[in-house]
Amino acid sequence: MLDEYVSGDVDRISPEAPVQVVSVQNEDFKLGGAGNVVNNIAALGGKASAIGVIGNGRNGKLLLDMFTKLGVDTEGIVKERGRITTRKTRIIAVNHANQQVLRIDREKKQDISDATLKKIVQIIKEKIPYIDVILISDYGKGLITRRMLSQVIAIAKKHNKLTIVDPKGLDFSKYSGVSLITPNKKEAALASRIEIIDESSLEKAAKKILQDIGIHQLLITCGKDGMVLFERNKEPFRVKAEERHVFDVSGAGDTVLAVLGLAVASGISVKNSLAVANAAAGIVVGKAGTATVSKQELASAYKIVMGKVGTRAVSEQKLASSLESNIHDLPDKYKQLTELPALIKALKKKGKRLVLTNGCFDLLHAGHIMLFSASKLMGDILFVAIDDDESVKTLKGSGRPVISAKERVRIISALDTVDYVVLFSSPELKKLIEIIQPNVLTKGSNYTDQEVFGRELVEKYGGKIELIPVTENISSTRIIDTIKSIRQE
Repeated sequence: MLDEYVSGDVDRISPEAPVQVVSVQNEDFKLGGAGNVVNNIAALGGKASAIGVIGNGRNGKLLLDMFTKLGVDTEGIVKERGRITTRKTRIIAVNHANQQVLRIDREKKQDISDATLKKIVQIIKEKIPYIDVILISDYGKGLITRRMLSQVIAIAKKHNKLTIVDPKGLDFSKYSGVSLITPNKKEAALASRIEIIDESSLEKAAKKILQDIGIHQLLITCGKDGMVLFERNKEPFRVKAEERHVFDVSGAGDTVLAVLGLAVASGISVKNSLAVANAAAGIVVGKAGTATVSKQELASAYKIVMGKVGTRAVSEQKLASSLESNIHDLPDKYKQLTELPALIKALKKKGKRLVLTNGCFDLLHAGHIMLFSASKLMGDILFVAIDDDESVKTLKGSGRPVISAKERVRIISALDTVDYVVLFSSPELKKLIEIIQPNVLTKGSNYTDQEVFGRELVEKYGGKIELIPVTENISSTRIIDTIKSIRQE
């Protein structure tokens, strides 16, 4: 969905009808619905593949452009003929404490077509081996149907992947078989048909939902009262919320889903992940509109929580430390894909000539140094894009890389010729080129122009390919093989 915010001053009533007149000052577009979940993941440095449906018009194109700038994989977003892209316009009165005056929804809620369903299921089958967690954000717009869910759940179970759902509607039975659902208290009350007024009725509602549908875990979010995790035959696990000024609750559920999924995908237990998601939700409700939380904000908030509960498990204390270390233990030259659009815009505004080179750079050697030095001479700013560990393993085989991605980032960042370092997975290289749009893309002369991936894309944006002469017979693979042969002797 596309969230549009139209803001301005309201200081008079229309002479045509008893309605307020908004003198528009600003218009802003943000990713809404499941797009807000993706946006939250990207803001925290996570990698997301977006699956969904849009229309063929301007709003759909705008959404795709916004995803591309975030470095998000959009292969799973299907354009369906006859459907409009959902767009929600909020009219905001700036001079009245940013009060929302009116909301206008443009959408169609019909179920997706059989052809769209078939396309999306096929895309999920292709991507499932490469993902950690499936997040399902149901807004009741015709995408998350019973047929869709049954096939997605079957695929997830076959590959032993966790599925987490932010549900919608009165009937939760369609979610039978997922790993975890995250309704808020109002949604849980409607689904269970039990009025929730205290902890006792909350537990009754949760017990009924668990009995009625085949799910492993149920997380009920309770706003200012935090969240509670329910499991069959186990005591409820409660996470209290920090007291905060609530500015806008829209999007809080998206943040919980995104951060919970990202934490679990990182190998953190569900219960520990809840504390992270709870801290994130507390941050976004203090912001206007569909907002995201940054790594710095989340690390700080979680550290405060940990400081107030000294008896909390050591594993959670380590988690707080890890949140901070993930922010601060890489050099300033390292940039995430989500940070690039703003950086590139600023550099190009200054008229800087951008050079990009990419590779595994496992076990840095003299040939790499020559490549970086020569590349730097071809422009003002040199970006070095490094294949992540999984990509190196795919390209070079088992036992590679010998130097982890984090260490490769540190080593290459120490070189004066290198201005910025980016980590990417092989499928992201196209998006990386689209974001940077380099004036020059360099590779070693052991390649030919035709062999350089992204050549046509670089030339499309007005750039060119430059092959750097490689005169020495040297490579990381050769060095590693030599070391192995010496060890065997």
